[in-house]
Amino acid sequence: MIVMTDDSETVKQYYHTCTVWIYLSLQSISETDEQMVYTHVGCPPQHFKMATMKNSSPWLQCSQINAELRKLKLIGQGAVKKVYLSEWKGHKVALSQLACQDYLEDFLHGLSMLQALQSPLVVQLVGFCLENNTIVTQHHPHGSLLNLENVLAQERHQQHNTWQARLRLATEYVAILHYLHNSPAGRRVMCDSNSLEKTLSQFLLTNDFHLVVNDLDALPEVNRSRNLLVKCGHRELTGDFVAPEQLWPFRNSGQPFSDSAMPAYDEKTDIWKIPRVTQFILGETPETELVHFHLFQIHKKCREEDPELRPSALDVLKVYRAVHSAMVQDTSAARDML
Repeated sequence: MIVMTDDSETVKQYYHTCTVWIYLSLQSISETDEQMVYTHVGCPPQHFKMATMKNSSPWLQCSQINAELRKLKLIGQGAVKKVYLSEWKGHKVALSQLACQDYLEDFLHGLSMLQALQSPLVVQLVGFCLENNTIVTQHHPHGSLLNLENVLAQERHQQHNTWQARLRLATEYVAILHYLHNSPAGRRVMCDSNSLEKTLSQFLLTNDFHLVVNDLDALPEVNRSRNLLVKCGHRELTGDFVAPEQLWPFRNSGQPFSDSAMPAYDEKTDIWKIPRVTQFILGETPETELVHFHLFQIHKKCREEDPELRPSALDVLKVYRAVHSAMVQDTSAARDML
């Protein structure tokens, strides 16, 4: 735990030292981060491996899913799919089934993204069956990021309720955005993110307290070379969580919303939302107050009205890593002085 004294000069000196460390850390982060490549460790393409498995297995096909999977209970339902906790050879998995034929295109898009984007930052695909529109993925019992506070409040998880663990989760969230914005399937935008709650529900908390993105049903592509931008749905978006460019520009003039007249936008909508998501992940504790302080400037840039002035996800990721490194060094130095 970092303890601040009431001596103003001590506080100033502390902030200065930590800021210098952050600057030096930023200089040392390699530009090769722009081409991050992820693979499931030890697994060839189109294979999966869960915690207790000795070897990787090919993705399950229709015959195996129909014969070997056992549904246990319904654990989630949305417009696109129903999700059942299921079991395969003693392993808990999540079985997703199409809930409504009207959303078949979204369901298949989600499957194609799962196939194309497999990495440690994405929920592990276990198998699928197009005959009955079924997808099987690894099950994470902690559920979505919405459950973070409830999980950390449990006594057996108290060791994870630290500023280090929370900042790591926030860093992984930004790393996921960076991966999606530079993915093997092109520059992808998280469109299922029109509220804080909806955004948090897209991420799962793993047993070892890491994040993976789970719901990929709405990941349209931005391609500037083809002048390809996106619009998240065909209805008017409202509220202060969505980016300014996602709001109907003529809302104050009384002109009714028109999807055809609504301007499109790019992945910088994801950047606008970073401060709000990170605020939720960090929470409000004495330990994380200092983290908020060091992230203030980059978060201010994320909230620029003009999307062109916002940083990239990589820019934000570098700052998050630098802040973590600087605070760890400071904590270590303070401990050495005791």
